[in-house]
Amino acid sequence: MRNTLPQITPHLRVGWRWPDALGAMRYPAFRWFFFGQLISLLGSWMQTTALQWLAYRLTGSVLSLGTITFASFLPVLLLSLFMGVVVDRYPRRRLLLLTQTSFMVLAAILAALTHSGAVTYDLLLFLSLLLGVANALDMPARQAFFSDLVEREDLLNAIAVNSSVFNGTRILGPALGGFVVATWGEATAFGLNAASFLAVLLALLAMRLPPLPARQAAAGGIGELREGLHHLRRDRPVLGLVVMIAAFSLVGFPAAVLLPAFADEVLGLGVEGYGALMAAMGIGALVAGIRLAIRGKSPPSPRQLLLQRLLFAASVILLAVAPTLPIVVLALVAMGYALIAQLTVTNTLVQLLAPDALRGRLVSAYTWALGGFWPLGALLLGAVGQQIGVAQTMGLAGIACGLVTLIGWRVFPPPVLAASPASAPGGARSV
Repeated sequence: MRNTLPQITPHLRVGWRWPDALGAMRYPAFRWFFFGQLISLLGSWMQTTALQWLAYRLTGSVLSLGTITFASFLPVLLLSLFMGVVVDRYPRRRLLLLTQTSFMVLAAILAALTHSGAVTYDLLLFLSLLLGVANALDMPARQAFFSDLVEREDLLNAIAVNSSVFNGTRILGPALGGFVVATWGEATAFGLNAASFLAVLLALLAMRLPPLPARQAAAGGIGELREGLHHLRRDRPVLGLVVMIAAFSLVGFPAAVLLPAFADEVLGLGVEGYGALMAAMGIGALVAGIRLAIRGKSPPSPRQLLLQRLLFAASVILLAVAPTLPIVVLALVAMGYALIAQLTVTNTLVQLLAPDALRGRLVSAYTWALGGFWPLGALLLGAVGQQIGVAQTMGLAGIACGLVTLIGWRVFPPPVLAASPASAPGGARSV
């Protein structure tokens, strides 16, 4: 029996003709979500740029950048595994309405505090913690929501197309954020972000989704959590994907949080220059999303994942030793490409290998590894950067990623999917 969404998928798409690279756009609900995200993510990237710059402006400390990121994602580390139970138990659209509303309210509060001059670094930490609580639910709910919007055979395309819009806004958002902060201040960037959430809220309300199949009565939240963890422990291919993302999130991915200090201390650039560096990463990430979308329904290969991991390690090392600004930009483009390509492929593999009944919990394990270990890595790299310098820290992070890749390839070789992963429950695989 195909591992699809019975009683749902026949009603999801319409007869419009779309190329394979945009196959997910055949689904009206996905289109609503796509355009809502397009507007909302522009605001989110503006806020990310403004928040990091504001923290650095208030403290002048490299460690403060890592601490802000740590506060933003600490709740993900503590809560996201249990949030997977919530995602499997309740309608995901309803959960996303709750989280997106929370983001909008917190952005408005941040704008008001900054505009009034009452904002302090301690308040930034507190608000970042609250954002992290909302993120702990939003991340697994948003990732698992794609299986409600498209058929299983279009899941890779949906994730890749969404990655393209995520990273397309990553190009414009930071650059726009740098311009807004330089012209009108951080408060305006936070206020525009609050307004942008109206788009995704309206999209969620407008889409028409049939009711989800009824779930079996569960023994309780703790029992469901144990069930998911037991499955993860026995499912070595998924466990390997989660472990590798956790390792990269600890030693490599957070190198991006050092960019404000890198722009200021190493390159002598201001906030607009920092926004341009973030945009360079966004260009590489956008290319990755488009390339994966063009693959259509072709499953990712283990060799592809290995090359993405090695490219990320090499690009971080290149960034650390780059002698000129053009080389810095090239390294950031490669870094953005490798980062998003690896995350998109890993996310897709986890979702294709996950049974429908456990999808929320297994996706939450992926988001826990990504969003939970990222703050620990940000705090670690921030502390090391404070002691030995930003460029030297990035070099060490790149070397660590290379070692993790080589060791992980031996211990946890990535799963191999059959050409038609929808043909078997959980996806055909071999390791």
